Amino acid sequence: MEMLNKLRNLDAYPKINEDFYSRTLSGGLITIVSTVIMIFLFISEIRLFLFQSTETQLVVDTSRGETLRVNFDVTFPSIACSLISVDTMDISGEQHYDIRHDITLKRIDHLGKTIQQKAGGIGATKIERPLQKHGGRLDKDEAYCGSCYGAESSDDHCCNSCEEVREAYRKKGWGLGNPDVIDQCKREGFVQQVKEEDGEGCNLHGFLEVNKVAGNFHFSPGKGLHQSSLFLSDLILFQSDNYNISHTINKLSFGKEFPGAVNPLDGVKWIQKEPSSGVYQYFIKVVPTIYIDIRGNMINSNQFSVTEHFRDAVGFPKPLPGIFFVYDFSPIKVIFTEENASLLHFVTNICAIVGGVFTVSGIIDAFVYHGHRAIKKKIEIGKYT
Repeated sequence: MEMLNKLRNLDAYPKINEDFYSRTLSGGLITIVSTVIMIFLFISEIRLFLFQSTETQLVVDTSRGETLRVNFDVTFPSIACSLISVDTMDISGEQHYDIRHDITLKRIDHLGKTIQQKAGGIGATKIERPLQKHGGRLDKDEAYCGSCYGAESSDDHCCNSCEEVREAYRKKGWGLGNPDVIDQCKREGFVQQVKEEDGEGCNLHGFLEVNKVAGNFHFSPGKGLHQSSLFLSDLILFQSDNYNISHTINKLSFGKEFPGAVNPLDGVKWIQKEPSSGVYQYFIKVVPTIYIDIRGNMINSNQFSVTEHFRDAVGFPKPLPGIFFVYDFSPIKVIFTEENASLLHFVTNICAIVGGVFTVSGIIDAFVYHGHRAIKKKIEIGKYT
């Protein structure tokens, strides 16, 4: 019994007889408010416990020799598909012109409705049997080989399509003049195709694989040439010198999608108001990003920020009209990791909520109760004014 009495004296929660209770209206209101607050905080804590949170970490990006996938969906309402070229270049010296693979083009009318969809890029199908071999007649058993019109790299170099002639001219650093005089172009109907698509627009969507170094990719009317370190426009004669490069970027992202990703150029629309053409440039800072979900699956992706600038096509050398995406990489990598709160952390927060709200409510109730009693006592003795 003596041990039990000593244990009873350790009670930190002494009980008060009901005869000494004094219940007040203010105490009842404070109890209701504090109960609502505790319930609200309790539900919020349960949601945080049940749903994962994302932790952010910044590290130095030491990756090297990787490639980057650029996903795009861009619409030009005033430039025909036959005239658009997709080119890339980077500071390592790698250059690709008139890219066709992994890109789908949609011809659209002035109302934005799709006229035709085609994969594989720009131009017509390859003609396997042109009329001449390097300008001469063919013997019966001789293989067909189309002329490159002076741009042959060797005696057995053949150009069996209009595009191969243009490519041979590009490698020589020459500009192709009137394709009407090129037999392959006439047979493929390239000129006729461009004339038929006059007044149409074009939607391009697909992806590019580029090196993970600073560089640019661009969409431009005509075929791009690289000559004396300057971009010149290889424009066929019946084209205009001015192009309306109004465009809508439906989608632009670097790498795979991940939860919470925000691409600042999605849905961006720009309308050219000046009659002369120009260059619209997007300067992009790409931030390498890794997203690790709750199951440990890793997604290698990127985020980016962007600034914009329009440059009139004036001066010499005259810049190639179109839209340019000039990108560079941040040396910092962001790592997002999904995590669930631990059970111990959840229980601790629940105890903190109940104890904290109960204590603060008790302080407020005591302040209100004793303040009310003091005022009432002063009124009774006539000292309250």
